[in-house]
Amino acid sequence: MKNFVILLLFINVVFSGAAQQKTKLKLWYNTPSGQIWENALPVGNGRLGAMVYGNVVNEIIQLNEHTLWSGSPNRNDNPLALDSLARIRTLIFQGKQKQAELLSNKVIISKKSQGQIFQPVADLHLDFAGHEDYTNFYRELDISNAVSTTSYQVKDVVYTRRVLASLADGVIAIELRSSKPGALSFTASLSSLQPSAKINTQVPGQIEITGTSTAHEGVPGLVRFNGIAAFKNIGGKISSTDRTIVVENANAVSIYLSIATNFINYKDISGNEKLKAREMLNHAFPKKFETILKAHQLQYHKYFDRVDLSLGATDFEQVPTDIRLKNFNSVNDPQFAALYFQYGRYLLISSSQPGGQPANLQGIWNNKLYPPWDSKYTININAEMNYWPAEKTNLAELHEPFLKMVQEMGETGKQTAHDMYGARGWMAHHNTDIWRTTGAVDGAFWGAWSHGGGWASQHLWEHYLYSGDRAFLKLAYPTLKGAAMFYVDFLVKDPKRGFLVINPDMSPENAPPAHQGSSLDAGTTMSNQIVYDVFSTVIRAGEILGEDKTLIDTLKKMRSQLPPMQVGQYGQLQEWIDDIDDPNDNHRHVSHLYGLFPSAQISLYQTPELYLAAKKTLIQRGDISTGWSMGWKVNWWARLLDGNHAYKLIQNQLTPVGGNRAGGGTYNNLFDAHPPFQIDGNFGCTSGIAEMLMQSDNGAIQLLPALPDVWKSNGHVNGLRAKGGFDIIKLEWVDGMITKLVIKSRLGGNLRIRVPNELNLSKLEAKNATGENQNPFFLIEKTPKPSISKLAPGGSIDLPETQLYDIKTDVGKTYTLYKK
Repeated sequence: MKNFVILLLFINVVFSGAAQQKTKLKLWYNTPSGQIWENALPVGNGRLGAMVYGNVVNEIIQLNEHTLWSGSPNRNDNPLALDSLARIRTLIFQGKQKQAELLSNKVIISKKSQGQIFQPVADLHLDFAGHEDYTNFYRELDISNAVSTTSYQVKDVVYTRRVLASLADGVIAIELRSSKPGALSFTASLSSLQPSAKINTQVPGQIEITGTSTAHEGVPGLVRFNGIAAFKNIGGKISSTDRTIVVENANAVSIYLSIATNFINYKDISGNEKLKAREMLNHAFPKKFETILKAHQLQYHKYFDRVDLSLGATDFEQVPTDIRLKNFNSVNDPQFAALYFQYGRYLLISSSQPGGQPANLQGIWNNKLYPPWDSKYTININAEMNYWPAEKTNLAELHEPFLKMVQEMGETGKQTAHDMYGARGWMAHHNTDIWRTTGAVDGAFWGAWSHGGGWASQHLWEHYLYSGDRAFLKLAYPTLKGAAMFYVDFLVKDPKRGFLVINPDMSPENAPPAHQGSSLDAGTTMSNQIVYDVFSTVIRAGEILGEDKTLIDTLKKMRSQLPPMQVGQYGQLQEWIDDIDDPNDNHRHVSHLYGLFPSAQISLYQTPELYLAAKKTLIQRGDISTGWSMGWKVNWWARLLDGNHAYKLIQNQLTPVGGNRAGGGTYNNLFDAHPPFQIDGNFGCTSGIAEMLMQSDNGAIQLLPALPDVWKSNGHVNGLRAKGGFDIIKLEWVDGMITKLVIKSRLGGNLRIRVPNELNLSKLEAKNATGENQNPFFLIEKTPKPSISKLAPGGSIDLPETQLYDIKTDVGKTYTLYKK
């Protein structure tokens, strides 16, 4: 007990100069990670990522740099597609999908690279001889301050390590301390999976690694990297061998890691990696760790502190995170969901910074030379899901890397559209990488999908709807227009039904039994929804900017010829244009609910028949799935205004890996599991929790639309953002009723809110809302009337009791409402 008191006192001294601690926002453990990467704790600054194992004797800090990918600038189009396109379409219209798929494998799927690989740089090893017999072990990731800490005791000495990825200085910074002078001794080294890596200690007090990324699938590896770990000590001495740094009898040691590559952009790798790495190190090295820490946290807090969420106080913050995860389904621990929500925001801040690369399939954290799915950008759901939280959870600047990638694909995808499909505009298939390849990969079953560009382009429009930034919209318009132009040329008339459809097409990664195991089809529901959104977006953007009147007329005419959504014989929303859904299908992709979320073509208030059909589809598909799919389902149930079911999906997601019969779940470090690790589920669930608290589609800002019973007693959320330039400064509730609401209007205009209880409007220019919202940011594009099977069972809807208000707002003013 005496030793534990010493430990607590020492930790208090160490952190006395840091920002105020928010203990509830920590992942913490009383055991090391061992050799399990998924137990390690992530830090990142958007450019550099590190996984901190928190081991005692053999510590590992695993390192990534966002531009270290295999290969080099390349294209992977298959121009054979154009000559065979008519034949493929004929086969699909004739119901010969399997033959069409076999042909597509030959002429659509790339004969070059199937995409390049995101790769690790190195591991930093810190070996502490004589520390085998330790007590009072503790490690944490403080997500309110973006610092990882490990502490333990050997005899009467307390050892503490802190690790951060500096947002301000661009380096990984590590501080090691002992509670007694001269008690800190260890050996440091680097290792790497990179075959070309060379490691040296030629500069005193530094370990350097150099190398070039690997070639892959015929594309030469030309990304050069340089990493430097520089050590400075307080007390004791530092020496080196050929490959190690030896620290003896120090009081404290700081290690600064600088890593850079020759990557400039997707078509230019002429940078000087050694100069970049050395300049960053020279800038940071003279600074004390505390100086690095304060500058880092100042920049981090600028993002993270914008949103505060409380779902009710409990004592579970005192329980290790792995135990909280294990128990979450059997106890009421509302703040664990709040922690998970904020962890998603932490991961986005850490893996996606302006000017950098977007968060990939694993964010920025990968320890394998050949990771699952190459850790690329899968743009038939996963990459888009990564950015669902960006706007609504007040991290709009972090959307920039993805928006830039979309615009870069808008350039590379022009040749793909032209060479493969004879179309104008641009397109991308279901995958891309750092080289912005837009060809079809992996096999026609997955890759002959033509909507990666169409879906991703909608993020540009979403950013405008939140910001109202007309200058941004003008810059984004050519990319939006290009996505629409591709569909103008690629749509064909269905000879049987007369609609304009995409062919070849598919509903991502799923195949109905009627198609002999082939995914290929024409006019699938998701595709129709995406094309509808793309056309609607360009129509709206063109009208706002005064551009392309003739094109707008064309898009309106073509949009009216798209197939409407259809309700099938089981009451389900049809996934395919034919009523061939299997009600026992539990496939992880439920792509045809794109229209429910992230789109807003389906809603309770505007399209009740489609609302019921979407609900029936979700019930038929079931809850248990892979991690990212459960994250999407949280959003869907929130949009269906069923908070209890959304919470059930959160419980399913926050289940230890192995606890779900269909995979999925969460690792001890709260990384989402497909399995294996995919970060999209983290981001998807963060978005879903935000959707449970606030939605700004369907013509109004709806507050507490899907609050589950377990969160109703009391809580608050401050800092969420809504479309139309509205900031939810404060939202407080008791017993599911709003007690205080503070909203800031950045753009002015009508504020329409839908709330669960009456609010006092007396000091506002306000009224009960009727008719359409006149605020142009809330314009509802009316969804075409669905086609409903005569066999479909009927259904009824109990509309929740809500109040709908219109409040006139002025630019920059704040409005406060209380419960009536």
